[in-house]
Amino acid sequence: MKVMIPMDEDRQNVCVSFGRAPFFMLHDIDTNETTFLKNPAADAAGGAGTKSAQFVVDHGADAIITVRCGENAAEVCNAAEIAIYKANGTDANANLAAWKENKLEKLTHFHAGFHGIQ
Repeated sequence: MKVMIPMDEDRQNVCVSFGRAPFFMLHDIDTNETTFLKNPAADAAGGAGTKSAQFVVDHGADAIITVRCGENAAEVCNAAEIAIYKANGTDANANLAAWKENKLEKLTHFHAGFHGIQ
């Protein structure tokens, strides 16, 4: 099972913007391996959320832990059966640990998106 978390530049904190996050942390639960991937959609002129969601799909994620998520990105993830969880605070490792212990809630509110606003 693979979990992805949008990350700030410091690669320690969860980025508040899913689509514009500079990196994604990809954690493989089965192998306990963590890698950081540059988000190719971070500087997109538009559609960053959708493009980031497709990036998550392409990397085989089963779940996402994020502060917030736009409707279009959520639709891509839902279509791919990727569960979306609400981050609790900004520490990525603490969120990953909480997720492993089933202590994170599923994200149920999705915003309309920022449509190019950074």
